[in-house]
Amino acid sequence: MKKVEAPTLEEAYANASQVLECSISELQCEVVQHPSKGLLGLFKKTAIIIAVRKNTSSQKSTSSKIEEIISEPSEEERVASAILETVKEDAVQEEVIKEKVPKEETDIVEPAVLKDAVLDSFFESDANIDDDVVEDETIVYDELAMMIEDQLKELLSHSCFEIDVVEVDVRDNTALIFIDGNDAALLIGKEGYRYNALSYMIFNWLHTKYELFIKLEIAEFLTTQQEMIRKYIQPVIENVEKQGKGKTRFLDGILVQIALEQLRERFPDKYVAVKTAREGKKFVVINEFNNNKTNA
Repeated sequence: MKKVEAPTLEEAYANASQVLECSISELQCEVVQHPSKGLLGLFKKTAIIIAVRKNTSSQKSTSSKIEEIISEPSEEERVASAILETVKEDAVQEEVIKEKVPKEETDIVEPAVLKDAVLDSFFESDANIDDDVVEDETIVYDELAMMIEDQLKELLSHSCFEIDVVEVDVRDNTALIFIDGNDAALLIGKEGYRYNALSYMIFNWLHTKYELFIKLEIAEFLTTQQEMIRKYIQPVIENVEKQGKGKTRFLDGILVQIALEQLRERFPDKYVAVKTAREGKKFVVINEFNNNKTNA
């Protein structure tokens, strides 16, 4: 009795006749597996047969042996069956444990859900927050800052600019980002157009994902712009102090945001907002709250 495997049934029969030293007509064969071409070369199957020489006296016993071999599970089937039994046993044990453990102990908060809950608490204002909560939020802020810093370093490592300093600090819903290096001026670009593009990109990312605002400093660009705007809006401030209202000239990019921030700080009791002209240029207006519609 021989188990023979070949690409086709014809080859399997021929090989069996050679092994058993008889003609194909003298063989008694059982097909264990029919050949299959599979799909695009995958899942291809060979022909497998069990063959014996015909013998009338032992034909019945041989047939029973063949059936026994065919019905015997393969190694893969035995492994799969063992795994299935193990899984079933584990499931049964888990159900038993669940029945024994009180329900309160089984209601465990998943780590991801807990993390989201902590992040959500960043933006909830509560006058009665105790020191432990503040300390916890500070720790999470520090972890968030490190994560953002690592991701920014990875982003800039794929650029053509030589940047060797990336520092991030998260405080009061704002990511304070400092970037510097030999190509810091190139990263800023002429008239700050690259700085503006990078600011918008980082803001959209961090505000969408973490509800954070940003302050981006590349070398000393932001500090320089803030000082320039501070001098520029001084006449505007004087005019508002005399007439109660005023507005800036058209400002580009980050400059309008800097002017808005400084004027709101200077006039906390007035209506200070960014307006857009017909041609798309932006400026800042300062009015009394009750007159903001008529004088804007």
